[in-house]
Amino acid sequence: MAFTVIDGIKTRYEVVGSGPPLLMYAPAGFDATLEKWTTLGVYAKTRLLEQLSKKYSCIIFDRRECGQSGGRVERVTWAHYVAQGKGLLDYLNIKRAHLMGGCMGCSPVVAFGVAYPEATLSMILYWPVGGAKYRIQGHQRFAEHLAFVQQHNLEQVVALVRKEGKPFNADARGGPWASVIKNDEIFAERYAQQNVEKYKVTVTAMARTLFDRDTAPGAEPEDLLQLDIPALVIPGHDPSHATSAARYLEECLPKSEYWDVPVAGQTEETVPPKLLGFLEKAAG
Repeated sequence: MAFTVIDGIKTRYEVVGSGPPLLMYAPAGFDATLEKWTTLGVYAKTRLLEQLSKKYSCIIFDRRECGQSGGRVERVTWAHYVAQGKGLLDYLNIKRAHLMGGCMGCSPVVAFGVAYPEATLSMILYWPVGGAKYRIQGHQRFAEHLAFVQQHNLEQVVALVRKEGKPFNADARGGPWASVIKNDEIFAERYAQQNVEKYKVTVTAMARTLFDRDTAPGAEPEDLLQLDIPALVIPGHDPSHATSAARYLEECLPKSEYWDVPVAGQTEETVPPKLLGFLEKAAG
């Protein structure tokens, strides 16, 4: 494992394998750590990282506010996640890369493509988050944190995180900076001393920004329609990964390929060859 600082925020990363660069935005929502590529659900079952790293330099990292990466209290938007990934590529002196996102990682991938089309060779969007249930669930998670802050205070948020040690995904009361509070004593002390009213406004705005539609968030459809980037869309099918969200991305991305395979058919035998074939074709 290695660390670098991007825009003043510590980022934990690892480069696995060799070959053309593949920047991978991890799945698992607000607990998007690099380990998720080998431990979580369909990504572990299909042994994606192991297979992709045989032909590509897989750049995996803890998204800001997740795992051992740092964070900063601000209205975090998809653009902030894009900046982290682009900063990591710049640090590694990589001008162009393939991009892959899993779950909530798909949203910063499409936002990256819009912001830096010249740096984006292709996009793999695996189980993009989205759908009405996902939006409702996302707002509810932030609301639970704000209710805890309102009832107690920020010092009690810190005390809770230090006691339970759970990320935002696992315990909404700890809020979106729970992992940073857990791992950074200086951050935790400053966090507890904030103006609570300003903090609540920031958190409210962050929730509204990240969960702003009943389909796949991350970029405006008008911007996606302008992209000339090959994209492979692989659908999920549950309350957080609505199939409709995947179909929406297929509709909005002019050079998209929709892999119409049910979740049960996404196996170690079928998925790696599909992804490797797409990447090879996208590279020209």
